[in-house]
Amino acid sequence: MTRFALTLEFDGTPFFGLQRQKDGPSVQQSVEEAAFRVLGEEVRLHSAGRTDTGVHALAMRSHIDIAKDIAPFRLMEALNAHLRPEPIAVTQCEVVPDDWHARFSCVGRSYVYRIANRRAPLTLDKNRAWLVSQDLDHAAMHEAAQALVGLHDFTTFRSVHCQADSPVKTLDRLDVEREGEEVRVHAAARSFLHHQVRSMVGCLALVGMGRWPIERMAEALAARDRQELGLNAPPHGLYFVAASSPADG
Repeated sequence: MTRFALTLEFDGTPFFGLQRQKDGPSVQQSVEEAAFRVLGEEVRLHSAGRTDTGVHALAMRSHIDIAKDIAPFRLMEALNAHLRPEPIAVTQCEVVPDDWHARFSCVGRSYVYRIANRRAPLTLDKNRAWLVSQDLDHAAMHEAAQALVGLHDFTTFRSVHCQADSPVKTLDRLDVEREGEEVRVHAAARSFLHHQVRSMVGCLALVGMGRWPIERMAEALAARDRQELGLNAPPHGLYFVAASSPADG
């Protein structure tokens, strides 16, 4: 068996998330079925992150194990041909050691959340950004975000359905920047809780609107109570950006 690392780009709009679901289409199912059509063998896709319904990926690191002898470039081209017209693309494909695992070898994950801060409805970015019509103070959002950086109990920002053993995580980065009408929230950590990024973004948006004072973010974190969450941002503005492993240097 040969292990191939895949980098996936996908529009999450038509999928019920990355992982296989009993009641709807998933990115994993689409890739596995494409691989079967290419190789004639059952494969299982393992990925660095899990994305919810409607969440996108710019570079999701994944892997599959294959018995058939095939070159990485040929595998990538064949998978892309069989994935069409679904909005999934394999942008990189390479052979990796058998002990490299897309999920367990990953030591860092990063996301970006896109907020379209304008009054006009979205056309080109519909389902690809969160439309917030009220003016956002991105500088206040960034200041408030810094209270969440570091080692904390993120119970307030954790879904009640989260299956992680502990709510304690180390958040390495939470930055807010503006470029024209778009406000972007960048988050990085070794791993995240279910809905953590969306929950943080939702509350930061309340700060940006002036509905929460800057200090409220630290207070919500300290409360360690999901009931103190002000807002959970919708999924369609969230993008998985990158996964890093020790081999990346």
